[in-house]
Amino acid sequence: MQNSSQGAPIAPFRAGGKTLVIILGPTAVGKTSVAIDVAKELGTEIISADSRQFFREMNIGTAKPSEEQLKEVKHHFINSLSVTDDYNVGMFERDALNVLEKIFQKNNTAVMAGGSGLYINAVCNGFDEVPQADKEVRANLTALYKEYGIEELQQQLKELDPEHYRKVDIKNPHRLIRAIEVCMVTGKPYSEFRKKDSSPNGGGREGAAFTTIKIGLELGREELYKRINARVDEMMKSGLLEEVKSLKAHSHRNSLHTVGYKELFDFFEGKYDISRTVEHIKQSTRNYAKRQMTWFRKDKEIKWFDAHNTKAVIDFVKNQVANSH
Repeated sequence: MQNSSQGAPIAPFRAGGKTLVIILGPTAVGKTSVAIDVAKELGTEIISADSRQFFREMNIGTAKPSEEQLKEVKHHFINSLSVTDDYNVGMFERDALNVLEKIFQKNNTAVMAGGSGLYINAVCNGFDEVPQADKEVRANLTALYKEYGIEELQQQLKELDPEHYRKVDIKNPHRLIRAIEVCMVTGKPYSEFRKKDSSPNGGGREGAAFTTIKIGLELGREELYKRINARVDEMMKSGLLEEVKSLKAHSHRNSLHTVGYKELFDFFEGKYDISRTVEHIKQSTRNYAKRQMTWFRKDKEIKWFDAHNTKAVIDFVKNQVANSH
């Protein structure tokens, strides 16, 4: 199982026909298998852009590639962190660019796969260093959220940074709290810390060392939802309940405030019975898939394919890569 190194500075590297192929889409659509097939065809490696799969203690509920799949193609950022580690999108940008630099020394192409739009965007377009968390401000905002609900956070962010308010997932309290915190600590809108799309050469990143090919995988809503429901049932059979139970001591950590884990923490607190909890996980996952698609649909660079048609994806990618070199 291969992971990225962390902490090294970003080394400069030049384009020279280097291409990053990104396989993205909603949860359960089948990104892992398509990405592996594409990477094998190109003879290259995969960078995971699924922020939930970074954490080695979170296995069943994150639908990581299987041991067999990890052996087929070298993967980076799978099991690279512990849930006790502090990690953010700015750190991922730095680490992913370092890994890409190493891959591009050996290959003209690399593959990135995942459904975390913010992390994909950071690698493609850049994400400025955001100030470190202020624990006191965050604690106050968390208390505000618990007392008055998410609407209060939404209103604060709307007033402090209307630009980011229009882009952020306003139903995610952690994202709202983080953005408000940055506004309060720095006196500047959170959106000012986001780099703008400033490059015409396909990557979006200023002075980009590579071009990007963005492949979106999609399925009909009914089929996708059936896959999601079946995946949740399989996770429960595979021991998700026991996995989450073993992580109860860390339930307060951001890495575990995620679908499949937070619902089972509620179960352990006696809020729901197991049957209703499983239904909540399925519903939350379906809602998550909707949010992912809403995010991705805004990106006009994405070329969409039926998730069943791997051959069409490979043919398109090979043609694009050949024309770019």
